[in-house]
Amino acid sequence: MSESQSTSSSGEIATPHVENVDKCEEFAEPEAKKRKTSNKSEEKKYKLEDRLGGILCCAVCLDLPRAAVYQCTNGHLMCAGCFTHVLADARLRDESATCPSCRVDIGRSSATRNLAVENAVSELPAECQFCAGAFPRNSLGRHEETECEERISGCKYSRIGCPWRGPMHERSEHESECVHPKRSGADVMDALQVIDQQMAEERKLYDSIFDLLGCEKITFNDVQLKPYRTDEYVHRLFYESSRFSAFNYQWVVKARINNSQKDPTQSSERDMSYQLIMKSKSSTPLNLSYIVLRGPVGDINVKPRIHEFEFTEQSNESPYVKLPLPDTPECNRLLAATTINFRLIMFSK
Repeated sequence: MSESQSTSSSGEIATPHVENVDKCEEFAEPEAKKRKTSNKSEEKKYKLEDRLGGILCCAVCLDLPRAAVYQCTNGHLMCAGCFTHVLADARLRDESATCPSCRVDIGRSSATRNLAVENAVSELPAECQFCAGAFPRNSLGRHEETECEERISGCKYSRIGCPWRGPMHERSEHESECVHPKRSGADVMDALQVIDQQMAEERKLYDSIFDLLGCEKITFNDVQLKPYRTDEYVHRLFYESSRFSAFNYQWVVKARINNSQKDPTQSSERDMSYQLIMKSKSSTPLNLSYIVLRGPVGDINVKPRIHEFEFTEQSNESPYVKLPLPDTPECNRLLAATTINFRLIMFSK
């Protein structure tokens, strides 16, 4: 009796195990499919462009360079933006710039461009931000700007208030159904007023410059700013020019970073401001207008801004005003340079 019960019980226990094995075999993938799937993942993992991307990337941002590529004497690579940022940080700290990988000294004269890496990176594929297609980096910009059908475009009636934005291939369909061309003049007045306001601001700047050209006295000087350090406990960086003559007076231009922030290296945003200082004594007030432009010597990228100040014997320093640089990378580029050159035009009414 016990043997039969044990036999039956063992049989009952073994039956589900056999059924599970049969089910696993029924839903198991073929060996060929397994090999094919694993080969795809390994192929993706070991693509040549992926391996080269890891080798040719910048040692600072770990991204593939978009333009110039610099290398230290030991061959470590840096993109142009990171290279300039490293030099700017060293200038702010009053230290020698070093390679972030091997700590060897780097500079404009010691670091060299690696043209072979630049050409190699330009041929590597990159993904289009609109259609996700892969294109060589040297043609990706043209594709995204003029060729990609998925690139974001606006309606041609946006000037009269149409807010539509969408893929380029949907633009013609939208414009054929757009209701803005059929709106009355009163309906589109708001959009036209915004355009008129923008044009008026630009016109005001140029009209002001043309008015200044009619002043009695006009002079310009090509100014060169050199870096110096303050005598404070924390030696802050500032720039100062040599003395130059204008309107029978002696002048100096001074500049500072982030309004003399204690440690500008801790800030991701950087700007430069400057002031005009009269070094000669003046018995009568002198009302001046002045503007900074790119001169024939330097390649500073500034937007024209007109400033005015009345210089007297008691008030011989103008307030600091921002140097109209477009962005932080341009400020870093100026900091990385040995000197800063620009043209200062002064008008006396």
